[in-house]
Amino acid sequence: MTDRTTKKQWNLKDKYVLITGATSGIGLAAAKAIAARGANIGIIARNPGKAQEISELLKRQTTEPINIDIFIADLSSQRSIRKAAAQILERCPRIDVLVNNAGALFDTFQETEEGVEMTWALNHLAPFLLTSLLLDRLKESDSARIINTASHGHKMIKKGFEFDNGKHLYRGFKKLLGGPTIRYAQTKLANILFTSELARRLEGSNVTVYCFDPRLVATNFNQNNGIMAKATMAVMNLFSRTPEKGADTLVWLAELKNVSNLNGHYFADRQQKAPTELAADKELARKLWNVSDEQVQLSLL
Repeated sequence: MTDRTTKKQWNLKDKYVLITGATSGIGLAAAKAIAARGANIGIIARNPGKAQEISELLKRQTTEPINIDIFIADLSSQRSIRKAAAQILERCPRIDVLVNNAGALFDTFQETEEGVEMTWALNHLAPFLLTSLLLDRLKESDSARIINTASHGHKMIKKGFEFDNGKHLYRGFKKLLGGPTIRYAQTKLANILFTSELARRLEGSNVTVYCFDPRLVATNFNQNNGIMAKATMAVMNLFSRTPEKGADTLVWLAELKNVSNLNGHYFADRQQKAPTELAADKELARKLWNVSDEQVQLSLL
């Protein structure tokens, strides 16, 4: 590593990085890379055994001792998110980086215990609520950042949101025409709009926020939707990049030194990219914020 490269990097050593979805795929690849840079890691996971396995893996791969914390949460459940956030605030005196990476696509209509459609709850409301609950702690860091995993899939959405539970997308012809995938794409559009609106609300603070597109990545994504979904993903994975390559922009954003002029933007392959016109709609971002605030019953800022 050259001196010139080093000057462009924010030293992650001894920083505290909290990651959702870190037990596989992009999140695991990012956790490995960030831990290798000497950061302390907080893993938010649903499976305690898997989280413990990853914790031990991260500790083994580092040359210097690092702390690995495990927080168990079902991120589709607002109750579970609140419980985990309380534990995080109790155990973590500082959070320097929050990575909202967990996500999934559900092929059948499912509702959470709060009555929210599952894909929307996990992919959008979870980062919205978790970020809100941890924001004051992030503000206590000298320079904190929030990184949200979005997707080029947001480009599927041409007319914005239907602010209902999306149930019609899982029925009849709507489902045959890719309704569940459309719902997933709506959540990825929401990730971008959430990023831009949060950045606007955080202007002048010590917290910056970004989102990125990992591109098509060979992971365990969409393995929960039956044989056909697994077969489709197996074919797509032949043309996909590795999780390490998918996580590269995430890690770059986590350690990039000068980020003041990048706040609220969308990235891919270490470059700022223009999302769709819809994803840049500031009024839609504000409306989404208000609807999300109602759905989690918590005013963020």
